[in-house]
Order: sequence, then structure tokens, then C-alpha cells
Amino acid sequence: MPAAPSPPTEGEGPFTEGFLGRRLKEETVDDVLDDLEIALLQSDVALPVIERMRRDLRRELAGKKLRVGADAEGAIKVSLEHSVRAILARPTVDLAAAIRSRTEKPYVILFVGVNGSGKTTTIAKMAGWLAAQHLTSVIAAGDTFRAGAIEQLLVHGERLGVRVVRQQEGSDPAAVSFDAVQHARARHLDTVLVDTAGRQHTNENLIEEAKKIRRVVAPALTVFVGDGLSGNDVIEQAKLFDAAIGIDGLILTKLDADTKGGAALSATFVTKKPILFVGVGQGYADLLPFDPDWMVRRLFEEGTAG
Repeated sequence: MPAAPSPPTEGEGPFTEGFLGRRLKEETVDDVLDDLEIALLQSDVALPVIERMRRDLRRELAGKKLRVGADAEGAIKVSLEHSVRAILARPTVDLAAAIRSRTEKPYVILFVGVNGSGKTTTIAKMAGWLAAQHLTSVIAAGDTFRAGAIEQLLVHGERLGVRVVRQQEGSDPAAVSFDAVQHARARHLDTVLVDTAGRQHTNENLIEEAKKIRRVVAPALTVFVGDGLSGNDVIEQAKLFDAAIGIDGLILTKLDADTKGGAALSATFVTKKPILFVGVGQGYADLLPFDPDWMVRRLFEEGTAG
């Protein structure tokens, strides 16, 4: 009778190329992901992302030998975490450093997005974040279609001690943005934060208006603000804004209320743009620079996507 195999050496990983274990075939990997795909879709992970994760998992696991007693589910989770980290690993912008290093001031940030995404509130939070970084700013109330948006910014500006440049409702948003840039130059302010109308991405007139603002103020950074609760809609919105205007990065709002988190992963994968900040509450301090480790924990440790 052949000798019993030796127990695994302490410190080995979940896989071993030795005698022990059974081979994890590609079919087994696919079976696992077929079950997992439902959970990922329910967590607002888009199908192209799931397909990427399938490829990563198959490449990392197929043909390996699973050690006797190893936690196969845990091994697959580790592989999926590797895949998520690779998707999130996009060159980002150290915004405070970029503003400080810019020789020609002000540093103009243009914010775009659809109605209800939290864009106006995000701009106020950004002004608060900049102040915490000892950087000055002025806000351009470029959503001249809604008197409420202008009033909202005025309230925020008063609370934050930040000037809001505005004109009357219905005026030219590009002119408002230009005035804000001139105001910042005259007072040697660091940053101009330009609000825009909460335009639907299918409205050609409003898209053309955003293009005009870009031509007039030449923003250093164009940011798409999307509602993290809107699921796959935010992905399509970001794609279309990027195609029509060109965006440099994403800010995703309402992630404190999002128990899933897959929309954030999908948006950065589909647009190939980094997530710059996330909104996690109503306060001015609740705009946080994006941390990929935070997103990985959200997707996996809380059990929201796997």
C-alpha cells in the first residue's frame, strides 16, 4: 500500500503544485462564476466587468491543484479581489498637489452630470475640501436654468465663506463661468468650481452648452458626477458624457446609502477614468478622496458582491 501523503507544510497558500489536491478545471471555475454572476449583477456590477473577472479568475485558478481541506470559496474570493484591484488601479489625480503646482492660476474644475446626481452639493463639498487643504476657491453658478440651483449655491457659499459668482436666471452659463475665472485671477484665488445645468445626456442643446463652457474657461479638470444609487444608468451616463464632452475623472455620490458598490467598479472600468472622490454623507466633510482598498472591502468583506 502506498504511503499516506504528507500533510501540507505550514504557511502554504491555498494552492499547491504537489501531489495533494484535485485539479480545479476550467469547467469548475465557470460553474462557480455562473452562480456568482447573479450576485454580481444584483450588486450593480456590469456584464463587461463580470466577463473581465471571469477571464482573470480562469487565468489565475484553472489548472491549479486545490489543497485538501483548502477553502475553495476563499481562494476564489482572493482571485476576485485581485481582479477588482486591477480594475480600480487607474492613474488618479492628486488634486491638491495639481492645484498647488499649477503656475497659471486659477485651476478650473468643470462639473457635469444629470439631474439629481448631487452635483451642486458635491461642488459645495469640494469647496469645503479645498479649504481644508488651505486652498482658496470661487464657485461659478453655471446652472442658470434653475433659480433653485443658484440659491442653493449661495446658501452653501455663505456657510463656507466662499464667493459664488452668478447672474440672473436664464443668462449665458459660459459668461457666468468666464466672470468667475476673471474674479479668481484678480484676487489670486487657487480654484474655480464651475457648476452646469443638470443636463440629460440625450439633450443635444445642453451638451453643446457644456462644450461652449469648456471652450471659454479651458478647464484643467472635467469631472462627471454620478449617483451611485442609479446602478447601470450611471455607467451609460458617464460613457455618453465622455464621448460628447470628454471627462477626466468621476465623483460618485450617495455611496453611504449604496449597500452594493458595483456601480463604482463598473463606471471606472467602462470609462477607463479614475474615481477621484466619493460622497458618503450630507456634511461638507463627507466628500472623500477615493481609496481602492475601501471599495474592495465594501464589495467583499461586507458580502455585497460575493
